[in-house]
Amino acid sequence: MFSDETGDFGPGTYIRNPPGSGHAPFSEGGCTLFVKLHQMNPRDLEAVRIDTRSAPWRPGIGGLEVMSLHAFENEQVALVKWPAGERFQPHRHYGGEEILVLSGEFADEHGRYPRGTWIRSPHLSQHHPFVDRETVIWVKTGHLG
Repeated sequence: MFSDETGDFGPGTYIRNPPGSGHAPFSEGGCTLFVKLHQMNPRDLEAVRIDTRSAPWRPGIGGLEVMSLHAFENEQVALVKWPAGERFQPHRHYGGEEILVLSGEFADEHGRYPRGTWIRSPHLSQHHPFVDRETVIWVKTGHLG
C-alpha cells in the first residue's frame, strides 16, 4: 500500500500530482511504484487519483479496451487491455509514445516486451503492434513532440 497525507492507495492506483506540488509519501508494508518526475506540461494542474481495479473499461479500436486516465492538450494517458491474438493497425506516433507493460507481453516488428518493460518511442516513430496473450499496458502519447 502506498500512502501520503491525502490517503492510502492500494495496488493499481493511478496517482498524478501536478507540477510544483509536493507530498509526503510513505509505505508501511512496502510497494513497487512506476514514477515519472518533471514530465508534465507546467500548465497541467489537475491532481488525479484513479483506482484502476474498479474504473470502467471502454471499447477501443478492434478488440482493445481502454481506460482513460488523463488528458491535457495533445497528451493522452490510458490503460489499454489487449485480448489474446490482437493485432493493431500499423501507425505513427505524432508527439511520441511511452508504454509500460503491466501484464502479459507486448510485441511489434522491433521486438517482444515482457511485463515490466518500459518503451519510449520518439515523435513520428511507427510500429505494427500485436500480442499473443492478454496484455495490459499503460500508454502515454502526444507529449514528446
